[in-house]
Amino acid sequence: GMTTVLVTGAAGFIGSHLTEALLARGDRVVGVDSFNDYYDPAIKRGNLETALQNPAFTLHEADICDGAKVLGIMEAERPGVVVHLAARAGVRPSLEDPVLYHQVNGIGSQHVLDACRAFPPSHIVFASTSSVYGGLKEVPFHEEMDIRRPISPYAATKRGNELMCHVYHHIYGMKITLLRFFTVYGPRQRPDMAIHKFVDLIARGKPIPMFGDGGTRRDYTYIDDIIHGVVQAINRPFDYEIFNLGEQTTTSLRELIAMIGEAMGVEPAIDQHGMQPGDVEITYADISKARRMLDYSPQFPVAEGIKRFVDWYRSSAAAPSG
Repeated sequence: GMTTVLVTGAAGFIGSHLTEALLARGDRVVGVDSFNDYYDPAIKRGNLETALQNPAFTLHEADICDGAKVLGIMEAERPGVVVHLAARAGVRPSLEDPVLYHQVNGIGSQHVLDACRAFPPSHIVFASTSSVYGGLKEVPFHEEMDIRRPISPYAATKRGNELMCHVYHHIYGMKITLLRFFTVYGPRQRPDMAIHKFVDLIARGKPIPMFGDGGTRRDYTYIDDIIHGVVQAINRPFDYEIFNLGEQTTTSLRELIAMIGEAMGVEPAIDQHGMQPGDVEITYADISKARRMLDYSPQFPVAEGIKRFVDWYRSSAAAPSG
């Protein structure tokens, strides 16, 4: 019959795209989101506009920090698969409020795991991050690397999630796949993230802040590629596995700004700043494990993804009028 997939953080950037992809293939989707104000909740409501028109979609407004509520939703909905995306994201804000990050990402995720223990789905797909690799110099990053030195509270909370998931697999036999996302971008990207922020600043004729000398490099992953990887993980349960989902290529900050300028037909003005604490020099995914075991195969080079993002931005309400 129809699979019921519960998606936490369903109104977010990745969650809303995933929700639409699952509805499109005929799944029933149960979304959970707190609509917190990390960025404008109205944006998140907009993200779910299409999904909300589909009778196969159910939305629960709930915070994962409310354990009783999470348990009640699991009991009522009995999903076959749980995809846990809800989290406080962002390296820099985690330095401002480490307790909040610990509460949401640590305790909140604990509630999700405990609810899954009480009403077991067939498996769980759980979002992790490339930030767990810390300041490692050896690239590309592969899943077996020694990652004992995280450099932000955000990264530490996500590594904590990976460890706790292993405990729940080992003790309770829960099947859990963790996906380490590498800088995801595309339509609906969070407004605080670099590509969205830069496009917005250029559109408003403002300079782009560049931290460091522009030499920091990121493995930028287009949203459609991430969704492809998440859906593959939903389709293929594993006992306990961790996969990198990236593009397996790196782009420097300077190159990124130039590509955005090119896509917008503007020469960007740059406002130089020092390096930010907690930021890493490079992220670069070795995705051979995901290719082999998930049949993951990213399709969108950065220049193409940025063009698509700029097109979306221009046609969205976010763009300045006139």
